[in-house]
Amino acid sequence: MAPVYDVVAWGESFDHLLECKTGQLVFEDFLRTEYSEENLLFWLACEDYKKLTRMREMMTAAKRIYAEFVQVDAPRQINIDCVTREEISKNISRPEPSCFDRAQRLIYSLMENDCYPRFLKSEIYQALLEQTEQQ
Repeated sequence: MAPVYDVVAWGESFDHLLECKTGQLVFEDFLRTEYSEENLLFWLACEDYKKLTRMREMMTAAKRIYAEFVQVDAPRQINIDCVTREEISKNISRPEPSCFDRAQRLIYSLMENDCYPRFLKSEIYQALLEQTEQQ
Protein backbone atom coordinates (compact mmCIF):
# COMPACT_ATOMS: atom_id res chain seq x y z
CA MET A 1 0.00 0.00 0.00
CA ALA A 2 1.22 3.49 -0.85
CA PRO A 3 1.90 6.04 1.90
CA VAL A 4 -1.01 8.34 2.71
CA TYR A 5 0.77 11.37 1.24
CA ASP A 6 1.30 9.63 -2.10
CA VAL A 7 -2.32 8.61 -2.55
CA VAL A 8 -3.56 12.10 -1.70
CA ALA A 9 -0.90 13.71 -3.94
CA TRP A 10 -1.99 11.52 -6.87
CA GLY A 11 -5.35 13.30 -6.71
CA GLU A 12 -3.67 16.70 -6.76
CA SER A 13 -1.70 16.32 -9.96
CA PHE A 14 -1.12 13.86 -12.77
CA ASP A 15 2.63 14.48 -12.46
CA HIS A 16 2.58 13.34 -8.82
CA LEU A 17 0.96 10.13 -9.95
CA LEU A 18 3.57 9.47 -12.64
CA GLU A 19 6.54 10.40 -10.41
CA CYS A 20 5.82 7.53 -8.04
CA LYS A 21 6.45 3.89 -9.00
CA THR A 22 3.46 2.76 -6.94
CA GLY A 23 1.31 5.42 -8.60
CA GLN A 24 2.39 4.16 -12.01
CA LEU A 25 1.43 0.60 -11.08
CA VAL A 26 -1.98 1.61 -9.71
CA PHE A 27 -2.66 3.79 -12.75
CA GLU A 28 -1.60 0.93 -15.04
CA ASP A 29 -4.06 -1.38 -13.25
CA PHE A 30 -6.79 1.19 -13.84
CA LEU A 31 -5.83 1.65 -17.51
CA ARG A 32 -5.91 -2.12 -17.97
CA THR A 33 -9.60 -2.06 -16.94
CA GLU A 34 -10.15 0.44 -19.77
CA TYR A 35 -8.00 -1.52 -22.23
CA SER A 36 -5.61 1.42 -22.62
CA GLU A 37 -2.52 0.48 -20.58
CA GLU A 38 -0.45 0.82 -23.77
CA ASN A 39 -0.54 4.59 -23.27
CA LEU A 40 1.29 4.47 -19.95
CA LEU A 41 3.63 1.70 -21.11
CA PHE A 42 4.58 3.77 -24.17
CA TRP A 43 5.12 6.90 -22.08
CA LEU A 44 7.35 4.98 -19.65
CA ALA A 45 9.30 3.38 -22.52
CA CYS A 46 9.93 6.87 -23.93
CA GLU A 47 11.15 8.09 -20.55
CA ASP A 48 13.64 5.21 -20.42
CA TYR A 49 14.61 5.80 -24.06
CA LYS A 50 15.54 9.44 -23.36
CA LYS A 51 18.06 8.29 -20.75
CA LEU A 52 20.05 6.23 -23.27
CA THR A 53 23.36 7.65 -24.47
CA ARG A 54 24.87 4.94 -26.69
CA MET A 55 23.74 4.94 -30.31
CA ARG A 56 23.46 1.13 -30.46
CA GLU A 57 21.21 1.09 -27.36
CA MET A 58 19.12 3.93 -28.80
CA MET A 59 18.65 2.12 -32.11
CA THR A 60 17.63 -1.13 -30.41
CA ALA A 61 15.23 0.63 -28.03
CA ALA A 62 13.76 2.85 -30.77
CA LYS A 63 13.04 -0.17 -32.98
CA ARG A 64 11.45 -2.01 -30.04
CA ILE A 65 9.25 0.98 -29.13
CA TYR A 66 8.29 1.43 -32.77
CA ALA A 67 7.42 -2.26 -33.23
CA GLU A 68 5.50 -2.52 -29.96
CA PHE A 69 3.62 0.77 -29.92
CA VAL A 70 3.89 2.89 -33.07
CA GLN A 71 3.73 0.88 -36.29
CA VAL A 72 0.31 0.15 -37.73
CA ASP A 73 -0.98 -3.12 -36.24
CA ALA A 74 1.59 -3.02 -33.42
CA PRO A 75 0.58 -5.34 -30.54
CA ARG A 76 0.08 -2.32 -28.25
CA GLN A 77 -0.59 0.33 -30.87
CA ILE A 78 -1.04 3.80 -29.42
CA ASN A 79 -3.61 6.23 -30.75
CA ILE A 80 -1.62 8.96 -32.52
CA ASP A 81 -2.29 10.91 -35.69
CA CYS A 82 -0.90 9.66 -39.00
CA VAL A 83 1.47 12.63 -39.36
CA THR A 84 3.19 11.79 -36.07
CA ARG A 85 3.28 8.09 -36.94
CA GLU A 86 4.85 8.84 -40.35
CA GLU A 87 7.39 11.21 -38.82
CA ILE A 88 8.57 8.46 -36.44
CA SER A 89 8.61 5.92 -39.28
CA LYS A 90 10.92 8.15 -41.30
CA ASN A 91 13.29 8.79 -38.40
CA ILE A 92 13.45 5.28 -36.94
CA SER A 93 16.48 4.23 -39.01
CA ARG A 94 18.52 7.08 -37.46
CA PRO A 95 16.83 7.71 -34.12
CA GLU A 96 17.51 10.90 -32.19
CA PRO A 97 16.90 11.29 -28.44
CA SER A 98 13.80 13.32 -29.33
CA CYS A 99 12.32 11.03 -31.99
CA PHE A 100 9.33 10.03 -29.83
CA ASP A 101 8.79 13.41 -28.12
CA ARG A 102 5.80 14.51 -30.19
CA ALA A 103 4.01 11.17 -29.76
CA GLN A 104 4.89 11.10 -26.07
CA ARG A 105 3.40 14.57 -25.56
CA LEU A 106 0.21 13.50 -27.36
CA ILE A 107 -0.13 10.39 -25.21
CA TYR A 108 0.65 12.33 -22.02
CA SER A 109 -2.06 14.83 -22.90
CA LEU A 110 -4.53 12.04 -23.67
CA MET A 111 -3.84 10.38 -20.32
CA GLU A 112 -3.92 13.64 -18.35
CA ASN A 113 -7.11 15.00 -19.90
CA ASP A 114 -9.04 11.80 -20.53
CA CYS A 115 -7.86 8.85 -18.42
CA TYR A 116 -6.67 10.66 -15.29
CA PRO A 117 -10.04 12.30 -14.44
CA ARG A 118 -11.71 8.88 -14.77
CA PHE A 119 -8.97 7.34 -12.62
CA LEU A 120 -9.72 9.83 -9.84
CA LYS A 121 -13.38 8.73 -9.89
CA SER A 122 -12.56 5.03 -10.20
CA GLU A 123 -13.22 2.42 -7.55
CA ILE A 124 -9.49 1.62 -7.56
CA TYR A 125 -8.45 5.13 -6.53
CA GLN A 126 -11.42 5.80 -4.27
CA ALA A 127 -10.77 2.58 -2.32
CA LEU A 128 -7.11 3.54 -1.81
CA LEU A 129 -8.11 7.04 -0.73
CA GLU A 130 -10.63 5.59 1.73
CA GLN A 131 -7.98 3.25 3.19
CA THR A 132 -5.54 6.11 3.70
CA GLU A 133 -8.19 8.23 5.43
CA GLN A 134 -8.79 5.40 7.89
CA GLN A 135 -5.13 5.23 8.92
